[in-house]
Amino acid sequence: MKKLLATAILCSALSGLTACSTAISNDTSEVQMTDKWDKTFKLSEKVIHSKVTFKTRFGTTIAADMYVPKSGEGKYAAIAVSGPFGAVKEQSSGLYAQTMAERGFLTIAFDPSFTGESSGTPRYMASPDINTEDFQAAVDYLSNLQNVDKERIGIIGICGWGGIALKAAAVDTRIKATVASTMYDMSRVIRNGYFDSEDSKEKRHEKLAAMNAQRTKDAADGVYDRDGGLPDVLPENVPQFVADYYSYYKQPRGYHERSVNSNGGWAKVSALSFMNTHLLSTIGEIDSPVMLVHGEKAHSRYFSETAFKQLKGDNKSLVIVPGANHVDLYDRTDLIPFNQIEEFFKVNLK
Repeated sequence: MKKLLATAILCSALSGLTACSTAISNDTSEVQMTDKWDKTFKLSEKVIHSKVTFKTRFGTTIAADMYVPKSGEGKYAAIAVSGPFGAVKEQSSGLYAQTMAERGFLTIAFDPSFTGESSGTPRYMASPDINTEDFQAAVDYLSNLQNVDKERIGIIGICGWGGIALKAAAVDTRIKATVASTMYDMSRVIRNGYFDSEDSKEKRHEKLAAMNAQRTKDAADGVYDRDGGLPDVLPENVPQFVADYYSYYKQPRGYHERSVNSNGGWAKVSALSFMNTHLLSTIGEIDSPVMLVHGEKAHSRYFSETAFKQLKGDNKSLVIVPGANHVDLYDRTDLIPFNQIEEFFKVNLK
């Protein structure tokens, strides 16, 4: 069971040990973006869609989808969107971005470095620093568009990217408002296990030893083994949240061929950088408005509740969606509180 949990979404978050033999090449390649509409949602008639790219300060090229309201004019308030952790812009983040564009914002949904259509090798790696930079590079890009008001830029982070969004808001004063939806604190869950069940020096040492042994193997082999991700066939008696992830990433509802979580999982050593990081340690210094959105029945609800206690000021809010689980807020447009999210950005990006 622990091995399944480790492979189920958070790569080597719990143990770093899986049976998957999928490997990652060190070969580099240019960014190549498809021209076809290959999203898990339909293109809205209310927006203009285009593909764009921009650079990070680490040298990666970020691939993004831009959505512009057809009915708008003048300079727009803009929103950059990413997540969930291990997803691509053709999934949940694109849905959020398109929906917010329908409501009058210029938006981009982007693939993080090392994933999707974005560049960066070796593939399927994550980093709290580099991924925070991904959000900041998105703000760089939006700030220099002629049809964007650079004083009215916000961000949305989904799942693990909710925590990264908060980290970006803590360091980037150009971000005027932040929404974190169904948020994961990746450093906490990787360091401490689910529900802090492995919060001890001894357990962390076991994980570190496993991942560092994997580094030795990867260096000898010249490739990076992947953790396997979600199984193709869901075993019986798994925790409900694993079944929920399966219902999104491995079913037509949310499956995508470039999604890390839908195919093969992360590099086994990818979680290592989060072991030495406390992602949300400075969010109490965020001056700009923040909205946390979480499902009432989500296994991950405790991440948002803890983060909300860390946030300071009277411009912070926690929205609990009745009856919703974690992945419901990926794509359930009947449950995602888009009206509240729209009002939040209209008030704070004016």
